[in-house]
Amino acid sequence: MHQKTLVELSAGMLQGSFSSEELTRACLARISQYDGELNSFVTVVEAQALAAAKAADARIKAGNAGPLTGIPFAHKDIFCTRGVKTSCGSMMLDNFISPYDATVTEKLLEAGAVMVGKTNMDEFAMGSSNETSFYGAVKNPWDAARVPGGSSGGSAAAVAARLVPAGTGTDTGGSIRQPAALCGITGLKPTYGRVSRYGMIAFASSLDQGGTFTRTAADAAVMLGAMAGFDRRDSTSVDRPVDDYRRDLDVPLQGLKIGLPKEYFGEGLDAGVAAVIEAALTEYRKLGATIIDITLPHTHLSVPAYYVVAPAECSSNLSRFDGVRFGYRARDPKDLEDLYTRSRGEGFGDEVKRRILIGTYALSAGYYDAYYLQAQKVRRLIRDDFLQAFEQVDVIMGPTTPSVAFKLGEKADDPVSMYLSDIYTIAVNLAGLPAMSIPAGFSADLPVGLHITGNHFAEAKLLNVAHRFQQATDWHARSPQGFA
Repeated sequence: MHQKTLVELSAGMLQGSFSSEELTRACLARISQYDGELNSFVTVVEAQALAAAKAADARIKAGNAGPLTGIPFAHKDIFCTRGVKTSCGSMMLDNFISPYDATVTEKLLEAGAVMVGKTNMDEFAMGSSNETSFYGAVKNPWDAARVPGGSSGGSAAAVAARLVPAGTGTDTGGSIRQPAALCGITGLKPTYGRVSRYGMIAFASSLDQGGTFTRTAADAAVMLGAMAGFDRRDSTSVDRPVDDYRRDLDVPLQGLKIGLPKEYFGEGLDAGVAAVIEAALTEYRKLGATIIDITLPHTHLSVPAYYVVAPAECSSNLSRFDGVRFGYRARDPKDLEDLYTRSRGEGFGDEVKRRILIGTYALSAGYYDAYYLQAQKVRRLIRDDFLQAFEQVDVIMGPTTPSVAFKLGEKADDPVSMYLSDIYTIAVNLAGLPAMSIPAGFSADLPVGLHITGNHFAEAKLLNVAHRFQQATDWHARSPQGFA
C-alpha cells in the first residue's frame, strides 16, 4: 500500500480493497521501522491515529466519505494540535501542549484525514537543512549523509520514504519547495492568504504560508482543496471562493507560455541541475508549451531583502516567548530581567538567536528607515517584476535549488552559504505568489526539483501544468533505495 498515491489509496478504501485502519497501521509500522534512521517525527500519536482511522472507516461505510477520508498524513510540528505537543522544533516549546487546533488542523481532521504524528523541523522554521532542530537533524532518504532541506524537512523525508502518503509544511522563503526538491517529491506553496495562518506558530507573518507535501500534483490538489479557504480568525486570510483544484488537471498544455528568467541560469547553478531543468523544458515543448525568455531584474536583491524582512518580523513574533506564560522557563531566576535573559538564552538555539539579533537591530531607532523600510520598497519592485512577466507568460519555470542535497554539516558554519540555497524560492514569498516544486530528474543520483511559479491565486493552473508533466514522466514515482 505504501507505494500508492493519495488518490489511489482513497479509491482503494472506497472500493473496499482495504480499510483506513489497515492503511494507518501500515504507516505506523513503517514509521516504527524506518524513522529511527530518518528522525523525521517528533511525536507519533498511534492511539489517536487508530481511533481516527476507525471513525473514517465508519464514515466510508455510511457513504459520507470525501477524497481525504481515512488518509494518514504527517503534520509539521508548527501547527497547533489540541492535546498534542507542538514544539516548533525548539527547546523553548518542548513542554507545550496546545489547548486548541490550528485552522489547517481543523480542516484536515474535518475532511476525515488521519494525523499519525508531528514532524521534525528547523527550529521555529529558521533553516534550510533541518539541522537547527532541538531534536536533531533529519536525514534525507536518498542519502542519510545528506540534508532533506528545511525548514519542513521532517514532512518531506516522511513522504519521500513512503512513511505516509501526504504531509503538511510551511513556506516562509522556500521551506516547502526546497525540501520537496531535495527529497524528490511534490511540494506546493499557495498564494499568501489562501491557507489560514491561525494556529500556525509565526516566524515572519507577512511571508509564512501553509502548504502540502505529496507524491503527485493530483494528490496536492486534494490536500489544498481541504486546507484552503477564508478564516475570520486570520486577518491576512483572503475572502475568496476556493477553486476546484482537481477540475482542470487534465487540460492539455497546448499554447501554454512558460517564462524562463535569465537570472535563474547564471553563476552558482550546478551544471547537473541545469541539465535536468533543460530536459524538463524539452518535455514541456513536446506537450505543446512555448518557452519565452524573460527577465526579473531585481531577483538579485531578493536574498538581502528577505534577510531584513524575515528577521525583523521574527524578532517581533518571538518576543512573546519570555518564560512567563508558556514554554521553557529558566530555573530560579533572580529577578524579571534574569528570567527573560536566561529563558531566551537557554530556550532558543543559535540560528534563532542570530535572526532575532539581526531583526532587532534592523527595527531599532535610527535603522528602521535604512533597513526594514528600504527592504519593503525592494519587495515591491520584486513583486512588480513578476506581475509584468505574467502579462506575457502563464507560468515561470526554473530550478528549485542551485544544487542537489548537500551533506549534513557542510554549511552549518557558513550561514550565508546556507541562506543562498533558497535563492530561487525567496522572491516568490516576497511577492506573495503561489509556486511548487516537482521531481524533474536526477543529478549524481540525487533528486532535482523543477520550480513552477504562477500568478496570484493561480494554483489550479500550477497543478494542471505539474500534473501533465507527471503524466508524461515517471520521476515522481521513483522511491529511494531501502524504502521501496
